[in-house]
Amino acid sequence: MPHPKRKISKSRRDKRRTHDNAVASTLYVDKASGEINLMHRVNPETGMYKGRKVMKGTKDEA
Repeated sequence: MPHPKRKISKSRRDKRRTHDNAVASTLYVDKASGEINLMHRVNPETGMYKGRKVMKGTKDEA
């Protein structure tokens, strides 16, 4: 059975393992509409970001 020629350092080993843990997406509840959205994203339906209107939303078409 093959063995490594040199010892892999703890920092090198841990760098490889940083991607192993799964992280859930950070969500927040919009105060204006009460909908659940992703953090740091414009709500595509309302066009709101951080309580400000930044773009035309899909609900504005009506």
